[in-house]
This record gives sequence, C-alpha cells and structure tokens, in this order.
Amino acid sequence: MDIDELGWNRTLRDQWEFHWNHQIRARLDGLTDDEYFWSPVPDAWSVRPRGTSSAPLQAGTGEFTIDFAFPEPVPAPMTTIAWRLGHVIVGVLAMRNAAHFGAPAADYRTWEYAGTAKTALEQLDTQLDTWLTGVRGLGEAGLRVPAGEKEPFPDLPMAALVLHIHRELIHHLSEVSLLLDLYQHTPATNGAPR
Repeated sequence: MDIDELGWNRTLRDQWEFHWNHQIRARLDGLTDDEYFWSPVPDAWSVRPRGTSSAPLQAGTGEFTIDFAFPEPVPAPMTTIAWRLGHVIVGVLAMRNAAHFGAPAADYRTWEYAGTAKTALEQLDTQLDTWLTGVRGLGEAGLRVPAGEKEPFPDLPMAALVLHIHRELIHHLSEVSLLLDLYQHTPATNGAPR
C-alpha cells in the first residue's frame, strides 16, 4: 500500500478527535465555576477579576485577566483549571487559528478571558472547531507546506505543527482532568469531603 493512501490528514485529526470524544470532553461537561477557579495551592496562577492578581503580569481585556510572568519563574507556578483552559484557548489554539486559518487576531494581551466555566468551555469548543476545520482544509498537500514565519520552527511542515498542537492539547487537558480529580478528592475548607 502506498503511504499516501493512509489519509494522513484524517489520521492526524482522528488522533485528537478520539482523545477529545472518548477521554476529555465528557470530563469537562458540568464543569462548575468552583472547579474552574479552585486553587490547588496558595498563589496558583489563575484567571481573575481585573485588578485582583498579585502575579508579576496580568493580561487580557474585559473583566478578567490571566496571571503570568516573563520570563516564567522556575519552577513554574501551579495553575488553576481557569488558567490551563485560558492557555489552551489562546496560546495553543486561537493564536494558531489566527496565524494559519484566517481566524481573528489573538494573543494573551488582547483576549477576553472567560469569567465562568461555561464561557470558557464555549470558547474552547469554538477554537477546537476552528482548528479542526482548518486542519481538514489543509488536505494532504497542505500538511507538507512549511509552517511559516509565525512559528518558532518555520521550516517544519504543517504536519509537525498539527502533531505539536495535538500533543499540547492532550498534555494540558490531561492536567485539567487531574485538577478536577484533585478538587473532587480534596476536603472542603471546613474539613468535610466535597
């Protein structure tokens, strides 16, 4: 069989869609605002109402900002689900959707971060749909085209970028799942189980 008959574009999309549909999305259904904002440790980076952060830098437009620092501290701070979803929505997806698939310009400084879990999940669904539609539109030939100057490794093919983004999605959304597990198994502040 010729390797091109495998349908690499479909195979790359299937890699992510299987993980999303069978391991991640159902875990996120019903995400509450308490879970979204829960801090696993004091001073974890999060998405916060404007003006309430103590992080070195805050970014975003609207009523909420995301915590960060440049350069990133070593070790990196713990983060909330809100922070992880903000990073995935903006840094992993929206910026790539803008750079490669004609979506509106996006970056950490100008994003309107979600103040509720419901809004964050709506943003995530929108960015994922845009990403997968864009990848589908690349076809087989588009996967071989260099990713271009908007990427750190511009000479690598788009297929390498797709694999990288899917790796990032799997990595960070698995962290979100772990944070959900910790939230559900951590006694409430009054000592009672959740």
